Order: sequence, then structure tokens, then C-alpha cells
Amino acid sequence: MKTRLVLGLAGALLLAPVPAHAYLGPGGVITGIGAALALLFALVAAVAGVIWYPVKRLFARLRPGSTTPSDSG
Repeated sequence: MKTRLVLGLAGALLLAPVPAHAYLGPGGVITGIGAALALLFALVAAVAGVIWYPVKRLFARLRPGSTTPSDSG
């Protein structure tokens, strides 16, 4: 019974409207957009480095008559 009361009060407090007072000016928004784009570019670069270049190297090795400079290692 107490658990239901506590959970009910906690739910009511979480659903109660509270003013945010969270104005983001133009500088903050532009900074956030730039950070999001930088993160997206970093993820794309990581995927390209981890997946694309080894696959490209594998295709180069499978092509008949081609030699890659690092075949020894």
C-alpha cells in the first residue's frame, strides 16, 4: 500500500508542469548544430576507416593480376 502511494506521488510529481527557463540563444544553437555535425562526420569517418578501406583492399587483392604494396604483412 505504501509502495503504491509513493509511486503515485512520484508519478504525479514527474508529470506536473514546471517552467523550464531554458532559452538558447543563436550562438548556443549554432554551436549545438556544429557539434552534432562534427559527431556525425566523425561517425562516418570511423565507419569508412573500419569497414570501407579493408573491404576495398580485399577487392584489390581478389582482382587478377593486381599486387598491393603491403602483401607481405
